[in-house]
Amino acid sequence: MLSTPVKRWTIIAAVLGSAVVFLDGTVINVALPRIGRELPVHFVGVLEGQSYIYSGYLLALSALLILAGAISDFYGRRRTFAIGLVGFGAASVLCGLAPNMELLILFRFLQGVAGAFLVPGSLSIITAAFRGEEHGRAIGIWAGATTATTILGPFVGGVLVDSISWRAVFFINVPLIAVAVWALLAHVQESRDSEASPHFDWVGALIVAVGVGGLAVGAIYGQQRLWRDPLAYIALAVGAVGIAILPFWMAHSPHPLIPLRLFRSRNFTVSNISTLVIYGALYVYGYNAGLFMQGTLGYTATAAGLSFLPGSILLALFSPRFGALAGRLGPRLFMAIGPAVMALGTLWLVRIPATSVPWRLATNNPATFWPPASYLIDLLPASIVFGIGLCIMVAPLTTAVMTSVPVHNSGLASAINNAISRIGPQLAGAIVFIAITASFYQGIHQRVPSVDTSSPAVRQRLSPLNAPPPTMPRELAAAARGASTDAFHLAILVTVALLAAGALVNGIGIENRPVPLPAPPAPGPAPIQEPGAPLPRKQPAT
Repeated sequence: MLSTPVKRWTIIAAVLGSAVVFLDGTVINVALPRIGRELPVHFVGVLEGQSYIYSGYLLALSALLILAGAISDFYGRRRTFAIGLVGFGAASVLCGLAPNMELLILFRFLQGVAGAFLVPGSLSIITAAFRGEEHGRAIGIWAGATTATTILGPFVGGVLVDSISWRAVFFINVPLIAVAVWALLAHVQESRDSEASPHFDWVGALIVAVGVGGLAVGAIYGQQRLWRDPLAYIALAVGAVGIAILPFWMAHSPHPLIPLRLFRSRNFTVSNISTLVIYGALYVYGYNAGLFMQGTLGYTATAAGLSFLPGSILLALFSPRFGALAGRLGPRLFMAIGPAVMALGTLWLVRIPATSVPWRLATNNPATFWPPASYLIDLLPASIVFGIGLCIMVAPLTTAVMTSVPVHNSGLASAINNAISRIGPQLAGAIVFIAITASFYQGIHQRVPSVDTSSPAVRQRLSPLNAPPPTMPRELAAAARGASTDAFHLAILVTVALLAAGALVNGIGIENRPVPLPAPPAPGPAPIQEPGAPLPRKQPAT
């Protein structure tokens, strides 16, 4: 247990503030069809508008994370976190009240801007408030809660959309944010970078925003347009140029936004490489498994969401324990074993046939509320083993990042790691998308040689992992399901390879180091004593 009420309320504020950001990144997916039917559209098409509602939020969040983390360290973590909470709450209300698609897109963008201040701010507040084993346990609570929120987002969104309205997915943020604001203002003390220069590096901030934003725009827009629009490649090129310029600016700027000394920390560099690989694997697994279960196997959206529930429960229950162990023993062993266990669980999915019986949850037949034997054999073991590996790995990985740099740089370190965890998956997803698309159409051609899979008409009717149209001839529909199954197995093998690579990188590269102590406080008023804490004893003169 956390030692004092102040520390408990600190972790509550941090978890709630970041959880709403993760929740709104996934909960919107199940609300988009209802939004498209109910909201009027004036300047964009319905499908285009739905994609902008999702991507606008993700783009703003990804592009501004590093800038927001640096601002948090520079101007004060409590202050910027409070601004982010209020801004996110206000944008959520505006989203819930949006009268048309265009304004909803704008308000979602503003949500992403505010959310960029919450994720790195929450981790830097935890790092400033906790030490040793308590720090690891607090990171474990944060990691378990936020990851479980991400996984459960589609299920929560489906319940809200079906029982109330799509607007409820935004209004649900308001009470959560209200509690977080109260806890923050009542119990969290201000902290900032005690070694910061008086001059903020706005040029470096612009370079980072262009570099990270360009990569995010290119990866997300490219996937939405199936890599047929040159704008995606232009955005990727602009982002790559920005990232290439950044080290030169950091080396020559007198007060760089991102000090190069951060990357001299072996654990910081290795942890970010590991994040790039492992979170790429998580995205490839989650995205393709969801499509395959619904499009090829015939699962309903609710049943597909519930299929991931065992892993979420394990994560919420045991992630704090592994975080505490990583704080006591060091993160290396857990960061190596976790991805390896996840790879074993994922590998089980390669055996799933296209004829696996779906779990439909049909309300007119109570018997279908119980999962069929195929789910218990094909999917449940993978979900349990994957969840065990995830709860072993997530908190120690975050602990390794947050303890690899001085405390006064914790907000920036968290922001860099979170930006990588968002851009990396999109780039990995883009590469895997190209591979499974080629596998899918090659598989159809091998099964039905008479079908011209290069024809735009065929490709418009058939796409990887998605259900074939009901009017399609039986032979071609069966070929599509078989080809989708092969493509899904390819995606799973890529996931296994990425997870194995992450385990290897962590096992070789991570060092077990003690948690860094905070920088000495600047001269000023005495710190506020926590309620019930003993007064410090006067030390005898020596």
